[in-house]
Amino acid sequence: MDLYEYGELLKELKTKCDNIEKIINPDSIKTRLQEIENLSSNEDFWSNQDLASKILKEKRKLENILETFHKASRNLSDSEELFELSKQESDNDSLELLYAESNELSRFIRNAELEVMLNEEHDGANAIITIQPGAGGTESQDWGSMLYRMYLRYAERRGYKVELLDYQDGEEAGIKGVAFVIKGDNAYGYLKCESGVHRLVRNSPFDSNDKRHTSFASVQVSPELDSNIDIVIEDKDIRIDTYRASGAGGQHVNKTESAIRITHLPTGIVVQCQNDRSQHKNKASAMKMLVSKLYAIEKEKQSSGNEDKGANGWGHQIRSYVLTPYQQVKDLRSNFARSDSDNVLDGDLDDIIESVLIHSKL
Repeated sequence: MDLYEYGELLKELKTKCDNIEKIINPDSIKTRLQEIENLSSNEDFWSNQDLASKILKEKRKLENILETFHKASRNLSDSEELFELSKQESDNDSLELLYAESNELSRFIRNAELEVMLNEEHDGANAIITIQPGAGGTESQDWGSMLYRMYLRYAERRGYKVELLDYQDGEEAGIKGVAFVIKGDNAYGYLKCESGVHRLVRNSPFDSNDKRHTSFASVQVSPELDSNIDIVIEDKDIRIDTYRASGAGGQHVNKTESAIRITHLPTGIVVQCQNDRSQHKNKASAMKMLVSKLYAIEKEKQSSGNEDKGANGWGHQIRSYVLTPYQQVKDLRSNFARSDSDNVLDGDLDDIIESVLIHSKL
């Protein structure tokens, strides 16, 4: 690293700190903390213990966010001052020290940025992902399987675990649909921005004339919720069907009706699970999927005033993957683009996801 490269790094980190400041608005946090201080000093504060605990939890969360921002700002400011002083005095030893510590500084500020972005209620939860190919037969079904592989590779890169819930083979190639859970720290927080329609443009391997085709697939991401979530599903609102499992799954496949399909009649949501030999366990997993999807729909309704946050319908295309006549993956929300489509489809999604998370917060 040289003077120019380190100077550019400091500019990049300054932008990240500025983004953190815009996202959290320190003045508003200080105002809210003062309000909480006033509330907690009231003699009736503990008359409602549940509410008091919720408010104190909010206080700790806000204090942590503010301290993270201040620490990142101090670290960057100290590095900037030492850099300028070392340049003026041609202090090569200090410059070499700054260069040596540059990775640590970058990592700290990047982690601070992510900590601020992943601070919503269920961001730390596992992510339930459902992929549904659009119209277009084999071409779209193959695109669905490409997306499935992309997320499996993403999970592998991050050290996450994957549990398959449901898998339906395509008629000739690809998949008719797949549902799975990605398990790991902040899995939902990172992957929630993947909800929406993904578009592929390529010369089709299934077209004998090698013509260019456009395919679509819908990705739905919801948090895996615990049993404490307050969502009531009445028996009259669901229809439960059993069927024989298909695809990989052991000796029970096509022998017992262990697979479960649940239809939520008011919303039309359909979930299914065939991962386990036990019909009881498949039903429990399917119900968990249903609860998570209903929760995601409710959150989407609450944020429907901002089209960039939560639109998940077939009319809302979020990202294009172009493989021909040129290579480009572009997210249409953050306008972040990359020319290495193959790497993206191999699960290298971190910078795309982070660009969308930042965009959604600013």
